[in-house]
Amino acid sequence: MKEKITKESILLFEKKGFSTTSIQDIVDVLGVTKGTFYYYFHSKEQLLMDIHYDYITTLLKRQEQILNKDQMSQKDKLTENIRLLIRNIIEEGPSARVFFRELRHLTDENRDKIRQERKKFRLNVEKIVQLGMEQGEFRKSLKPDMVAFGIVGITNWSYNWYQSGGSTSPEELVKIYADMILNGIQN
Repeated sequence: MKEKITKESILLFEKKGFSTTSIQDIVDVLGVTKGTFYYYFHSKEQLLMDIHYDYITTLLKRQEQILNKDQMSQKDKLTENIRLLIRNIIEEGPSARVFFRELRHLTDENRDKIRQERKKFRLNVEKIVQLGMEQGEFRKSLKPDMVAFGIVGITNWSYNWYQSGGSTSPEELVKIYADMILNGIQN
């Protein structure tokens, strides 16, 4: 039931927004009582926090798999990170949109926790850039932190406009972004 509540809530939050979706809206869709909701979540904000935390921790685990591929060049790791973000936005559609749009509705404490997890992802991208510079794959004159902000920002913003099934496939989008970014930073 907890998964059903979460899944339906994500769809409602995506459609109506967090602030205009009530607990009553959620339980009505599921045909259950508010007591059922409160058995699994002590508040709507806790539910939103769980959605955010699950999204970012899953993303970090997948990123870690990329980072642990020692035989892969930094250029390829960067491309794989772009691919990871694009695929995640497509595969997790509603969850991705809730993750990016509804952060502001978390309490300060929970928002800080999620921002720390998001920061880990960006810092991992920064490490890839730094290693690529040290290994001669990327220009030495780069600012790895700014490049990482740019890569994550460009890629994440796709949640706002990209529609799978359109004229550009997800893989084409990955190639466009990777080409644009890597041609700008490679040595």
